[in-house]
Amino acid sequence: MTAPLPSIGDWYRHRGGDLFEVVAFDEDDGTIEIQYFDGTVEEMDTEDWEGHWAEHTLEAAEPPEDWSGSVDVELGDESGSGSDLSDEGNLRASSLDGIDLFE
Repeated sequence: MTAPLPSIGDWYRHRGGDLFEVVAFDEDDGTIEIQYFDGTVEEMDTEDWEGHWAEHTLEAAEPPEDWSGSVDVELGDESGSGSDLSDEGNLRASSLDGIDLFE
């Protein structure tokens, strides 16, 4: 079986169950960057990629339902403001009166 070319964004699994996503592929360099679900990033060369496919130790996989495991996304701040201040309308910078710019 010929190994499929890795495609950025596609998910694969080692036979042992380690799920990973292809995050970069440099055909000229012959390197593939993969990121495991836990966030660990590794580099694999195309020879290793083809070897894993030939040995049937690598297979295509579906992306996980909870993809946030590898990107450290905190759920809960759905407002988009990033602030817990309740009186945001009254925020002002302090006055710069009394500053001598030529000291």
